[in-house]
Amino acid sequence: MAARERLARLLIEKSYIKGEIVLTSGKKSDYYFDCKQTALDPEGGFLIGNLFLDRLQDLAVDGVGGMTLGADPLVSAVSVLSYVRGRPLPAFIVRKEAKGHGTGRFLEGLKNFAPGAKVAMLEDVVTTGGTLLKAIGRVEEAGFKVVSVLAVLDREEGGSENLAAAGHALTALYTRRQLFEAAGITG
Repeated sequence: MAARERLARLLIEKSYIKGEIVLTSGKKSDYYFDCKQTALDPEGGFLIGNLFLDRLQDLAVDGVGGMTLGADPLVSAVSVLSYVRGRPLPAFIVRKEAKGHGTGRFLEGLKNFAPGAKVAMLEDVVTTGGTLLKAIGRVEEAGFKVVSVLAVLDREEGGSENLAAAGHALTALYTRRQLFEAAGITG
């Protein structure tokens, strides 16, 4: 079975929850997508990391990062697998709030990057893009240039358009429709 199909099945099995829920954006939805359940699974993390790396292979990026907590397993998988593939990409994590002690930083992992590094932002699920835009702002304030934005799932609820308006194109492994098709689910 191809990696994309296998990942789709894992995502449906482990991460897709049908039922009314309030999302981070404040919107109500008839489904929830908890990507961490799949990304923290050994096979799921391996597949996500490899599929993201496939999308990054022709881009000049110096590393990957994303907003905690959703992006933590994603950036870790990509960073480790990039080393295995012979093109090491360090990772960083963007905090939701600045650290209240020590360095007081929003970003962790900075020692692995040169000033002005070109980076890819990773996200599990994009609804409105608000979390990504906040994280991108912090990354740019730290002096990095965001050259790619990748997500596991684009819910197609305005996030791609909001990111584009801010000058960032979103590339998602799946839209909801594509996820169901890749997993062989109809309806």
